[in-house]
Amino acid sequence: MQTAALTPTFSATLRDLAELAKPRITLMVAITAAGGMRLAPGDVEPWRAAVMLLTTCMVVAGANALNCYLERDSDRLMQRTARRPLPDGRMQPRLALIFGLALGGISVPVLTFAINPLTGLLGAIALISYVAIYTPMKQYTPTALLVGAVPGALPPLMGWTAVTNGLEAPGLVLFSILFLWQVPHFIAISIFRQEEYERAGLKVLPSVRGLQASKMQALLWTGVLFITSLLLVPLRVAGLGYAITALVMGAMFLGVAFMGLRESAGIKWAKQLFVTSLVYLTVLFTALMLDAA
Repeated sequence: MQTAALTPTFSATLRDLAELAKPRITLMVAITAAGGMRLAPGDVEPWRAAVMLLTTCMVVAGANALNCYLERDSDRLMQRTARRPLPDGRMQPRLALIFGLALGGISVPVLTFAINPLTGLLGAIALISYVAIYTPMKQYTPTALLVGAVPGALPPLMGWTAVTNGLEAPGLVLFSILFLWQVPHFIAISIFRQEEYERAGLKVLPSVRGLQASKMQALLWTGVLFITSLLLVPLRVAGLGYAITALVMGAMFLGVAFMGLRESAGIKWAKQLFVTSLVYLTVLFTALMLDAA
């Protein structure tokens, strides 16, 4: 009877720990890291590939958990985050802190010694930049977005270095595509969730520089992304199928971003840009994997 009474609480705690790890983000990290390994020249033993994917996911999950720990007070003030385990009071902050530190403390050394020191260094940069720089920086400047885009873009580069143990141009282009994509993606979010961010005391671009400046920034970064995505073709990482896809999807993404320059473009347009960004990235990486195969 006593065990049965404790089981639901234990199960609920496991669910809350999984929520702290932000599984959708972690799944995306696994996919992009696997893509980096798949595209890199050379072979990697299956066990090393599995270890690399697992530990990279642990780095991201640990960073997410520590982010939730640090932002537990501001999360209470936003509708989309108020039901997370910490602001909702379902979990003690200390448990979240231990969980995040444990994931980070285990994953980075394993990446370093089981894969290679370069990949371990990139994992440490991802963890530290997200938790120690990006998270507190959000309260002071919208430039935090560029810092936060670094750890989000590192997984495909980590996948590349896990195979090559080097920083070659194709791996850096993969990093750049993910980095550049995040800027218009999160500008869109900051526009249609501006009031929530302001209520939580977070500095986002539309609040600090205005809506029109934010829309222009989204267009400029999307344009740079469009050009950068095509660099994989002359680098011989991708071929004609990917090139056509990158041109078509990039033009679509750029077109939606350009529509934002209209005075009437506001929250509805921002949501359209957000959805377009998700479709763009999904189709682009699917084409890249199919082309490589």
